[in-house]
This record gives sequence, C-alpha cells and structure tokens, in this order.
Amino acid sequence: MREYINKPVITIDGPAGSGKTTVSQIIANIYHLIWVDTGALYRAVALVSKQTGVAADDIQGLDQLCHSLKLTFVQQAGGRFLFNHETDISQDIRTPEISMLASRVSAQPVVRHYLLNVQRQLGKQGGAVFEGRDMGTVVFPDADIKFFLFADHTVRAKRRYKELQEKSVPVNFDTLSKEIKQRDRQDQQRKIAPLKPSEDAIHIDCSHLEIDDVVNRMRENIDKKYPRLDKREYL
Repeated sequence: MREYINKPVITIDGPAGSGKTTVSQIIANIYHLIWVDTGALYRAVALVSKQTGVAADDIQGLDQLCHSLKLTFVQQAGGRFLFNHETDISQDIRTPEISMLASRVSAQPVVRHYLLNVQRQLGKQGGAVFEGRDMGTVVFPDADIKFFLFADHTVRAKRRYKELQEKSVPVNFDTLSKEIKQRDRQDQQRKIAPLKPSEDAIHIDCSHLEIDDVVNRMRENIDKKYPRLDKREYL
C-alpha cells in the first residue's frame, strides 16, 4: 500500500450512467476528500474543440487546444464548478452531443497525455476521489482503493434521461439510449486506455441498488482498510 502523508487516493471507474458522479461526491464529502470529476476535463476539451472548430481527429489542433486551456474546479455556493480561464462551462459540457464528442477526443493520445499530467498533479498529495473510466488502470494504477461501478444498459439510459430532464436539457430517450450504447463501444474498444476494471478493483453492480446502498458498500471497504480515516455521518 502506498502511504500518503494525510489521506488515500480512491478511484471510481465505470461506464456512463453507472452512478459514478453521485457516489464520488458523497464519498468525498464523507471522508473529507477532494472530488475530481475527470470526465468533466475531457468534456471541457470536447466543448472547446466544438467551439473553435477543431476536429476530433485533428491531432495538431487538439495539441494546441489543450495547451491553451486553463481548467480549474471552483467551489462556490451551490456546488463545484468547472471553469476554463474565467468562463464557467459546468452546464455547457453536460449535453449528449458533448458527451459523445468527449468519447472521441479522449481516444487521442495528445489529449490523454495532457490531461494525465493534470490529473496526476491533482492527486499528488493524496486525499482525493477520482472518478472516470481509466483512473484505476492508467492514471492511478497504484491507487489505495479502486472501485468499478456497472449497471444494466437500460437502467443507465433511464437514469441519464431523468438527469437531463431535470436539468431541462432537451433529449429523446431512444436517441440517448443508442448514444450510450455507442459510447460504451467506443470507450471499451479504443486502443488507448479502454474502459475496463482494474484487476484489483472492487466491483459493484448498481443495476438494482439505491445510491445509499452503493455508498454503504463502498464505505464498508474503505472503513475496513482505513478504520481511522476521519469521516462525517452519512444519513
């Protein structure tokens, strides 16, 4: 086990709609850890590529684009927001179109290399929960605790549909369902850092579990390994 001065690095991987974002935030809050939504970083690259007209297969253009970014997570009243320079892009990156584009740009080595360094710098001191698709396999292969969440495709599509509706994002369920299947294929079949569980990851099938159930299963594993880790009560 790697020893950090203060707290461990926890990775939570899984496909779209598996509940990673929700449980990652809860776990980070319970254990007083920093939450890092790495998917948001890839979505940010996708958003700016769309805004600037840089194609997902334009390697040189993506390389220049990445080095023009200044991505920061900012904690404000009402939540945690992602900024590029002085612009809040938190809502703009959450559309189905950007989700699909993020899957394509994330397959490019120049993008992965750039964001790999960003993510590792964020986790250098420990005390963080990293959510994504290759956190436990590529970015932090020696993370202290690794989770892999998965769920039935139809269940995930319904969850994402409800989430987008609540945010007033126009979406068609059938189209969304097909896009999630397509993104799964893209993420699983890409040559660089494909979506797959780490060999030492703890698997949790979230298909028929409530969020509280998933969180409690994760807590059991974390508390067993780190019984003295400071934590808040979770109701």
